[in-house]
Amino acid sequence: MNSTVNELNSVREEQISFNDIKYKDIDIENKEFLVNNKLIVNSEKGNLLDELKKLLSECEKFYFSVAFINFSGLQLLLDSFKELEDKGIKGKILTSTYLNFTEPKALERINRFSNIDLKVFIATKESGFHTKAYIFENKEEYKIIIGSSNITQRALKSNIEWNVSVISKKDDSFTREVLEEYLSLWEVTSVVDNEFLKNYSSFLKEIRKVQNNKSLDFNDYELIKPNNMQKRAIENLNRIRSSGEDKALVIAATGTGKTYMSAFDVLSYKPKKILFLVHREEILISAERTFKRLVKNKNKTTGLLTGTSKELEADYLFSTIQSMSSEFENFSRDEFEYIIIDEAHHASSPSYKKIMEYFKPKFLLGMTATPERCDSESIFDIFDNNVALEVRLREALELELITPFHYFGITDIDGVDLSNVKINDIDEIAKRLKVNERVDFIIDKMNFYGYDGEKLKCVGFCASVDHAEYMANEFNKKGIKSICLTGLNSAKERADYIKKLESEDDELEVIFTVDIFNEGVDIPSINLVLMLRPTNSPIIFIQQLGRGLRKHKEKTFLTVLDFIGNHKKAFLIALALNGSKYYDKDSLKVAVATQFGNIPGCTNIQMDRIAQERILEQLNEENFNSMKYLKEEYLEFKKMNGLKPPYFLMDYIKYDGAPDPLRFINKEKTYIGFVAKIEKDDKLKNLLEDEVFIKILKELSSKLPIKRVYEFSILKYMLKHGEISVDKAKSEILKYIDYVDDNSVIHSLQCLSQAYYDSGQIKNNIKCFEFEGKVLKATWNFKKVVNDKKYSMYIEDVINYALIRYEKEFESQYYGMPFLKNYEQYQMVDAALLSNYTKIHSSFRGSGLITNGKEYFLFVDLHKEDGIKESINYKDKFIDRRYFQWQTPNSTSQSSERGKNIIFNKQRKVNLHIFVRKYREIDGAVEPYIYIGKGDVVEYEGEKPITVKIKLEHEMPVRLYTEFIKKV
Repeated sequence: MNSTVNELNSVREEQISFNDIKYKDIDIENKEFLVNNKLIVNSEKGNLLDELKKLLSECEKFYFSVAFINFSGLQLLLDSFKELEDKGIKGKILTSTYLNFTEPKALERINRFSNIDLKVFIATKESGFHTKAYIFENKEEYKIIIGSSNITQRALKSNIEWNVSVISKKDDSFTREVLEEYLSLWEVTSVVDNEFLKNYSSFLKEIRKVQNNKSLDFNDYELIKPNNMQKRAIENLNRIRSSGEDKALVIAATGTGKTYMSAFDVLSYKPKKILFLVHREEILISAERTFKRLVKNKNKTTGLLTGTSKELEADYLFSTIQSMSSEFENFSRDEFEYIIIDEAHHASSPSYKKIMEYFKPKFLLGMTATPERCDSESIFDIFDNNVALEVRLREALELELITPFHYFGITDIDGVDLSNVKINDIDEIAKRLKVNERVDFIIDKMNFYGYDGEKLKCVGFCASVDHAEYMANEFNKKGIKSICLTGLNSAKERADYIKKLESEDDELEVIFTVDIFNEGVDIPSINLVLMLRPTNSPIIFIQQLGRGLRKHKEKTFLTVLDFIGNHKKAFLIALALNGSKYYDKDSLKVAVATQFGNIPGCTNIQMDRIAQERILEQLNEENFNSMKYLKEEYLEFKKMNGLKPPYFLMDYIKYDGAPDPLRFINKEKTYIGFVAKIEKDDKLKNLLEDEVFIKILKELSSKLPIKRVYEFSILKYMLKHGEISVDKAKSEILKYIDYVDDNSVIHSLQCLSQAYYDSGQIKNNIKCFEFEGKVLKATWNFKKVVNDKKYSMYIEDVINYALIRYEKEFESQYYGMPFLKNYEQYQMVDAALLSNYTKIHSSFRGSGLITNGKEYFLFVDLHKEDGIKESINYKDKFIDRRYFQWQTPNSTSQSSERGKNIIFNKQRKVNLHIFVRKYREIDGAVEPYIYIGKGDVVEYEGEKPITVKIKLEHEMPVRLYTEFIKKV
């Protein structure tokens, strides 16, 4: 132990003495060489892929030497290699057969580039090959990266990798050594020709056959543990149950592990008997197998109830809805303590309702990937609006629950002009897309980008049935075996063709369709998706993309080719890819300009220059807050809703990629006010004439999106009760959050009684509650509205929407006091509410600095004017991701109490909370602030105002920092 300590001290001393050298013995060139070294890791700050693409775009020649090349990594570099080929810039790539990891498909694809020479080192037991070096030759220097990364998607984007980048002069000894070593390896290595590729490919196939035959199935030995999504769901389910609820819903994309999650929760809950109810028999067998793996050695039996199997005595019974419909009366009503309904969007159908009304379980769990498919009734109402978990596309990618995708946005051919066609004129769009030249272009791009796996398994989404038939016919003429499948085909035909597509031995390679695969159809092995129609809905785009994202043993990524035309709604692609329904124009522009660099994991999004510029131009021109845009957005969503007017905010929760309905509220003060205007609905207009109802609805709507759950959890209780005590209020709050302090409970009750409203607010709102003697009581006006179904359904909708959206954005975490979550959006007045301010809350406005005791709230506009203008306040700015410069109000002096509290905040235990927004307004709407956390003043200067340098408690996330500083 002592010797280790001594060694460490010795190293430290050497480091100190090295750092003290003043470069007097080192020439200027070497000093520059030392300064330019850089460590490249895959993190939110960047990745090796971005670095390689940048260096390739600048170089005059390149030389790679890597042990492994997979197609998953190569595909991400194809566009860079093509640009170099077009510019006549040559390169050499050296790889190996070491561990048989390099893929023949990748070698074959590299060989098609006329500007790249490729060689493969034949590794043996005696001589392995493990180099990872990327050399870029420029006019005056070499840029060299040496480290741990091969060319695979994980190595380039997400693995823990260390790579060191060095800039070195051409005549430097280090450069000479690297090049000499490279060239000596090059000389002793074999050229890749067709015969080598054929032999290597055959060899790998034989090895894999042997490996598959000899592989041991470890399923029976593997200890299966819940993943992060499953853990979170179980925690939420336990919290929901502990608060007295007996139903809950889990929404998660196909393939994210919902069945395992339910099995883990059953093991945690320990019911004597459970019923697992499904719509289709194939799901049933898979679900039973999952439970069997987890409950062995638990003294529990599993069994099936189907047309051919009647294992009714099983502890865990798995049944189809059809079989249970004829058997349920043979069971007692309390037979099953726990019932799970898979594909719970079917729960509103008569057959499910009959069974659900008969059985009285202690707990009912619904699971679905597609809540929007619940037609006759809201799925949220069926499960008492208790959403235990909602995992949509973006989060599923972050948690690695689905396959990553490589998206390529490709500018469509000039021969297809959609600039003067309405996006909903499907016949005209289809007519213009049916161009032979476009078919050739699509096939050319398919050949260029390729796909993962041996056999092409592709789905192409078309504009119409006519377009899909045309594409299938044209592809068949070109020798690519294709079929058109639409809603006109029977369910059996569709199932048969899907099996053919998935089979490695069948010739079928492409299915062209319109929208039958948007949702609800599972084709796990799809390796290529073609987007062949203009995107007119982010919802449809996400549904179509999702068809190929289920994990499958034969693929490591999905290729997506999107042919982007010159139609006026091309910018909707940005909304879909951005992964958030809560966006503004500027954040979208930054996302497009940075090629969606914040997309998680191995997923990669890139658009060609023309498509990127076209979308940026459209984003600049579009006003997302204009009535014209909002009306179009609403009507498009209405189409998704089966042409039924979406009368409720909860309709928007159902769809991944749905518009943010709060922008409709901002336009008309209430959501139904907006709907009444668009639909010219007299029935709604009559409702809005009731002064008490409309004032209550406006007041509740104005508080959306809620930033703490306290008031609305109490409001939900008050819908059915005349009063609530402090203790009961606390228990209601704890249904949604892990902890709440007593002061905040009382403060929330006081807020509901309008204790902190100014005179104008009191005059313009209806008094709904009185708070006396630690009891909150509903007023006659509130009771009158909530006891009338025609009004209460809209009040309840606002409350349910607020609570479910809150859970999605804040989860169940307690954020302390003040109740502020880092990097969340806030308005100025929110700080009063969230710091339990006990004076009039509307006083929190109009100033860059507002205080509540020792809590100081700093509100900063980086650009002092509208988003279109260029005026910037250079005094308030980010110095880097850890430091922020801020200027106090003009009247603040260093000697004043307030000045001392700011410049000596840490010593005086004053908390500086920093809220920043890029622009005050965008498109005429006031922007929220982003809370970037607390900070401490480390430097200060000047008087009235004082300029301070603040060290942030947490380093800013790269994505957000980029949004703040990048001007597009």
